[in-house]
Amino acid sequence: MKKILFLLCCLTVFLASCSDTETYADLRKKEDAAIAQFLLRNTRVAEEVFDKPVTVITELDFENAGYKTDVARNEFVLFESTGVYMQIVREGCGEKLVSGKTATVLARFTEYNILTDTLQLSNDNMAFQHIPDKMTVSNSYDSFTAMFIDGYSIMAAVYGSTSVPAGWLVPFRYIKLGRQSSPDEEIAKVRLIVPSAQGQLYASQSTYPCFYEITYEKGL
Repeated sequence: MKKILFLLCCLTVFLASCSDTETYADLRKKEDAAIAQFLLRNTRVAEEVFDKPVTVITELDFENAGYKTDVARNEFVLFESTGVYMQIVREGCGEKLVSGKTATVLARFTEYNILTDTLQLSNDNMAFQHIPDKMTVSNSYDSFTAMFIDGYSIMAAVYGSTSVPAGWLVPFRYIKLGRQSSPDEEIAKVRLIVPSAQGQLYASQSTYPCFYEITYEKGL
């Protein structure tokens, strides 16, 4: 709880520090510049999580590769319509969530603020490992919607909203949802660069992008 309160204080200070004189266009330029530096591995966080700069591929490249990204080349596919970048580290075990179905999904994540180049929030650590964020995800003709389950989500507790960031839903067309039942099975893992318009409440309000590492596991 102390960690959550500390993060809330940091976020409040960050919001208060945003200049009232900056236009939305100015903030978007800062956001785009921060993402560009992150892609080049010219930030502290990018240096920590990547061993080489990001190789950006198109959606057509992604389709031609069988909807896979080459982790060895640090490939991320850019979805032009949303500005979200995605790397599939592991497709996962189990089955894809097909149209007409709803599933409970357990997410373990680490969130970095790309603009401030800092770790911002995580439940993927010793303190919170046993309480992943729980959400319900529905697929309607490959259009995904999701809500965090109140009381079972650090994201909802910190940001004050049960809405799942739109950027978090991008992977569901391409990953499988399951639970590890043998040593050679692994649950889905992705990396995302999420611009503010596709991000959580504070990110969208203050116009900053986030980088995520997330695992998705089918809930019981």
